[in-house]
Amino acid sequence: MVLKNLNYPLDFKFKITTLASDFNITDKNGNYVAYVRQKMFKLKEDVVVFNDETKSKELFRIRANKWIDFNASYSLNDLIDNKNFGRLARKGMRSIWKASYDVLDANDQPKFKVQEDSAWVRFWDSFVGELPIIGMFTGYFLNPSYTVTGIDGKAYFKLKKMPSFFGRRFQLDRLIDIDDEEESLVILSLLMMTLLERARG
Repeated sequence: MVLKNLNYPLDFKFKITTLASDFNITDKNGNYVAYVRQKMFKLKEDVVVFNDETKSKELFRIRANKWIDFNASYSLNDLIDNKNFGRLARKGMRSIWKASYDVLDANDQPKFKVQEDSAWVRFWDSFVGELPIIGMFTGYFLNPSYTVTGIDGKAYFKLKKMPSFFGRRFQLDRLIDIDDEEESLVILSLLMMTLLERARG
């Protein structure tokens, strides 16, 4: 299946009442798009995307190709139609300073790049976040953003961490229309990236 007829912007809102990294994805009208759960205590990242918070239907599965590692890539699988969309690949050591990822299709061909817009926002977020008391409020004024560009060099999506306590909320906007399959590939890549980047701080 593919995600279609989505009303942007989409909100990614993490739950703070569970030990797992769970978050809701809703559209601009508050309608459910998906519910994302990262399985706990796994040596390899394992993420399930459900239809909603009831978890009555599994839609997609994202799995790392190796144990936690800078060069891990993440396979994006459609559970309804039993097919692979492609994968998200983290750009190794370069991601330590400024997040950078490649989005590849099912034939392992590069389709998009995701890059953090400013390394300095991450630096100050990490630095100030270590300070007592003040660090609790970095989520209100130090918020990174990420741009998805195609191999044509055009910007297709923008993901922003929104002001919120504990960095609970991200917002995704589409800048250029693309076909449903490529859109689904990008969204699955971004929800995995959001989990990875939020874990980094």
